[in-house]
Amino acid sequence: MAATLCQVLGFLLSLLGVAGVIAATGMDQWATEDLFDNPVTAVYSYSGLWRSCVRQSSGFTECRPYFTILGLPALLQAVRALMIVGIVLGVIGCLIAIFALKCLKMGNMEDNIKATMTLTAGILFLLAGVCGIAGVSAFANLIVQSFRFTSYAGEGFGMYGGGVGGLTGALTPRYTFGPALFVGWIGGAILVIGGIMMCLACRGMTPDNKQRYDGMAYKPASQHTVYKSDIRPRPAYNDSYKAQSVDGRQSTQRFDYV
Repeated sequence: MAATLCQVLGFLLSLLGVAGVIAATGMDQWATEDLFDNPVTAVYSYSGLWRSCVRQSSGFTECRPYFTILGLPALLQAVRALMIVGIVLGVIGCLIAIFALKCLKMGNMEDNIKATMTLTAGILFLLAGVCGIAGVSAFANLIVQSFRFTSYAGEGFGMYGGGVGGLTGALTPRYTFGPALFVGWIGGAILVIGGIMMCLACRGMTPDNKQRYDGMAYKPASQHTVYKSDIRPRPAYNDSYKAQSVDGRQSTQRFDYV
């Protein structure tokens, strides 16, 4: 019962973590403009893994996808790859975990097979969570470096080397952590927790392989046991046989058979 509960909780947490990683990958607000001491308030820019957006004070928002791959920083491409790998591993782990649930009967599947599938799904969830956390952390490091070397008073540089949203020069905005980073961190952490719970559930689902010997209980005779003698008549056997001679006469020689 405890193993089943741990498995179900780990599966639900892993589903939530995969949804968080997918949502973070598709969000545009990975890096948002730092509005602290910002002299320009009419334009607000933010960027994600796939496109950059500019929102005006009137509410109009314009987004521009990244039409180049080779022109982007290598770190951004690595973050994309890590997030995609995390999503793929998480989805595969969810599919395996569905068939490995102990509360579901899938034909004649034995418990040891379900335990192996549960362990496999747990490992995939752990890897997916690590990929998600690593990707978000790498992008956060990129934001920190951009924030340190970008200033409103000097030329500076934008997130990806030229200013996101068309703002360059003395008014180059500085970027800080966006909501997508926190969603990715939380989703990756939940995936790791779910993977650990699935691995722990595998230990409880493994059957005991120790060889058992069936013993027989010996019950001594009680003091009131009455033994009866056998009074049945026994057949008498003649243990001698008189042999006859060749000419038909009876011989006095006896042969005893044991």
